[in-house]
Amino acid sequence: MQQHSNLCTGYRRFASRRDFLRHAGGGLGLVALADLLRADQKLANAGPHHPARAKRVLMLFMSAGVSHVDTFDYKPALAKYHGQPITGKGDVTDVFFRKPGNLMQSPFRFRQHGQSRKWVSEIFPHMAAKVDDVAFIHSMVAEQNSHGPAMYHMSTGFGRNGYPSLGSWVVYGLGSETRNLPAFVSLMDRGMPPSGTANWAAGFLPAKFQGTALRSEASPILDLNPPAGYSAARQRASFEFLARLNEEHARSHPGDGELAARIEAYELAARMQMSAPEATDLARESAATIKLYGADRPDKQQASFSRLCLLARRLLERGVRFVTVFCGGSNNVPEFNWDAHADLESNHRLNALISDQPVAALLTDLESRGLLDDTLVVWTGEFGRTPTSEGQKGRDHNIGGFTLWLAGAGVQPGVSYGATDEIGFRAEANPVPICDLHATILHLAGLDHERLTYYHNGAQQRLTGVKGRVVSEILA
Repeated sequence: MQQHSNLCTGYRRFASRRDFLRHAGGGLGLVALADLLRADQKLANAGPHHPARAKRVLMLFMSAGVSHVDTFDYKPALAKYHGQPITGKGDVTDVFFRKPGNLMQSPFRFRQHGQSRKWVSEIFPHMAAKVDDVAFIHSMVAEQNSHGPAMYHMSTGFGRNGYPSLGSWVVYGLGSETRNLPAFVSLMDRGMPPSGTANWAAGFLPAKFQGTALRSEASPILDLNPPAGYSAARQRASFEFLARLNEEHARSHPGDGELAARIEAYELAARMQMSAPEATDLARESAATIKLYGADRPDKQQASFSRLCLLARRLLERGVRFVTVFCGGSNNVPEFNWDAHADLESNHRLNALISDQPVAALLTDLESRGLLDDTLVVWTGEFGRTPTSEGQKGRDHNIGGFTLWLAGAGVQPGVSYGATDEIGFRAEANPVPICDLHATILHLAGLDHERLTYYHNGAQQRLTGVKGRVVSEILA
């Protein structure tokens, strides 16, 4: 085939079949490369969509279902109707064990506190003093009545495994503020919570956005320090050699996100050997601070959660973007979490004793250090509990209505939003689904939940799915 070239541009008007295939193949490669570069640029240029009120987020997760009607959602009608069937007052067909008893009054006394005159159960004496600093949502609604799927939903926005956690989305959107500590950390006080590592997993986001779990023991990070006799020079030489191997391996496997995340994790681990010992050393805190949190309490479970709350503050002030502290572990051991099927009074007294003082101390400590102004604190469980009894003294799961509270950056203090019905069974006024909570958290962090997306499985995925509304009524 005759070919004619333009001497000025080098453009050929005709091409052979071989030339066409060679140029077309190269063009497709460039298109793919450009797409990868755009993706890398998107990750590198992480930042807010609008001015952020919160630079960091602290989630206090009360695992396995706190009873709202025994803590912050006072229902005097339960005393009035105590022992009566729920017939005509609600539908209990979707509770977990489907064995509802009669209506049961709270075993705890309630009193009003603060200028807001908020009703609070006697089991939260420290938080009772902080009610004017937080905003309550009394009309939360869940969709899953089993712990695992419900934890998935609260942690990831979906009731099944495989989706990125809230913390992963926040770090994906905003990036990290520190090179020497993980951007997203999870702390557990009594073992693995229901749904396990999915609570801090990255799902289909790049693996580097997953959370890092730390232990509740005195040494939260295993193998942080090098072996005895291993000199700094030898360690540095090992790091340099490992870096060369990683670079060579990465070049031979371009576009492998799992590999890149693993290499980055190794590099972060090396940097953490310099910074993490100081960040996790609670002995650097004053005796007054230790006492404020109750980290010196003689009871092991109480002291463990207190240490985690204090560690959470130290991580936040050192640039960690998102911290989750779990109060309660495996649902196979009822006294290890808030799952009060058998004896609500003893269960909730125990867990409130563990959590009340350190949670209130966190608010006090963050405020005294000027951190509460740009730290969002969220206290929640995955669902509530029924106003009816289960057996003689317990309560079953309730997805129809429950309570949580928020405090700090951008939150209007001393307000209550929404309401359950007379007996606390259903959200009656201004129901708030979990997607609305997630939209609100992202909004305060400077992220638009409709614009924070990631292309996966043929669609632009987002934390809130196809729904979600910012609960502006609780914002300052």
